[in-house]
Amino acid sequence: MCLPGAGSVLSPPMRILLASDKYKGSLTATQVAQTLRRVFESEIPGVVCDVCPIADGGEGTTEAMITALGGEWVETPSFDARGRPIIARYGLIFTEGQTEAVMEMSAASGLAMVSDLPLDPTTASTYGTGVMMRDAIQRGAHKILIGIGGSATNDGGTGMAQALGYHFLDATGAALETLPRDLDQLARIEPPAAPTIPIKVACDVNNPLLGEHGCTRVYGPQKGMTCFDFFEHRLDKLAQVVQQDLVVDAAEIPGAGAAGGLGYGLIAFGGAQLVSGFDLVADAINLRQRIAEADLVITGEGRLDAQTLHGKGPVGVAQMARALGKPVAAFAGAIDDSPALRAHFDLACAIKPAAMPLSEAIARAGELLDSAARQAVPEIRRMLGLA
Repeated sequence: MCLPGAGSVLSPPMRILLASDKYKGSLTATQVAQTLRRVFESEIPGVVCDVCPIADGGEGTTEAMITALGGEWVETPSFDARGRPIIARYGLIFTEGQTEAVMEMSAASGLAMVSDLPLDPTTASTYGTGVMMRDAIQRGAHKILIGIGGSATNDGGTGMAQALGYHFLDATGAALETLPRDLDQLARIEPPAAPTIPIKVACDVNNPLLGEHGCTRVYGPQKGMTCFDFFEHRLDKLAQVVQQDLVVDAAEIPGAGAAGGLGYGLIAFGGAQLVSGFDLVADAINLRQRIAEADLVITGEGRLDAQTLHGKGPVGVAQMARALGKPVAAFAGAIDDSPALRAHFDLACAIKPAAMPLSEAIARAGELLDSAARQAVPEIRRMLGLA
């Protein structure tokens, strides 16, 4: 055994921050980070990896935050967008005496969950999302962070609001039976007696509720809509009554049209704040500080392309790393040969062989990532100043 001589000082370990997003359809962000960690800690002596999965507010946000902050998963009975009973899963994070619930609306009201049924946007509801939120409040959560996207709904968040105690009434005072179908009969909204807790919404689209760029015309077709005027009229009616009874004018707020108007509903019925998904997650997991403490930052996602340049997590990580003077590498399933994209990274590694069918690459993503990481070890050593 070799021991340091008298007066010598052991060098601190080299730190690699693993801040990747998911590889959609194949690996979660946590699985990506764990694969890279196994390779680099085994192949490069003295390296310590900080597993810090990221997300941009969509699918994978809850897992990223639970992993990075040491939270716990909880389950609650809820309903999918078509009213079928399900078990919905979300996270609780405990910090400084505060409990924060982290969830994704797609865990209850997602389009993928009802893909086995014919699309029916007249009855598809965010009620199940509201049930998740209600469960978190009942468990003592002090605030809610919710990612919205991938919805099966176009109800303006009315289903969510019903689960939280709001009543939607017609001119006779009778409760509307089916939302959003019956919103054209809406005359009055009665709020619950108890106020909700603070809500932050991870949202990376800027669509308003109504109009040419609103939720109905932009996202409606994928949810089965053919008569846009039908839904536009009902959401317009909702916005009028909300302004009348709740004194909230939120239809034009960027992001109000996200998730079939759930962005609007969370503002109108929950007093929510809409923020950039990546920025919200980055703040919550203390990403800037973790980058500052790293010697090398590694990020990535399933595909790095033109969309990555518009608010996606890997570029956000790379920009933060560059601002702090840290080298940054990316591993992705595929990478477009774009100078503007590659300029953000000191090293960019695509794990999918060009000739391999996509379906095979998805099935073998873990193996391909392991292989690509091992091949990149000499470059990683160089970037750490160990070569």
